[in-house]
Amino acid sequence: MLSEPTVEYAGIPLPEVEIFSHALLSAETTEKVLNALDPIENIRQINMTGESLSKNLNSGPAKGLPNNHSERKVIKVGGRDVELRYQVGAFYIELDVENEEKLNEAVEKIRAACAASMPRGFDLAVGRYSKYRKTLRDYK
Repeated sequence: MLSEPTVEYAGIPLPEVEIFSHALLSAETTEKVLNALDPIENIRQINMTGESLSKNLNSGPAKGLPNNHSERKVIKVGGRDVELRYQVGAFYIELDVENEEKLNEAVEKIRAACAASMPRGFDLAVGRYSKYRKTLRDYK
């Protein structure tokens, strides 16, 4: 049986920043973006989505063999090794802010970090894009 989360923010819709890149990012660009975002205060978590780079090929005559994709790498983020499993196309950044002033300040820092490290451009929006409480799908 699953227990309820003990973290105090569970069930509270914290704001998120959605960043869509105009092109899938290389491993090097993803590393630059994440390292540019790392020092920004009020970031609670960063989720990335994009094209999956599976460890093994899932179909075709080479099914089961290692996937030697050039973008499947280990990158350094904040001094830690992170295995890149996606060719990243979007970031969802959850912010832990108390008021609108702090939110606007954090969003502008995020915008500046992305502008400096994403040369092909991006779209940025603020809202809530991830689940923060149980839904009917959780009760299967």
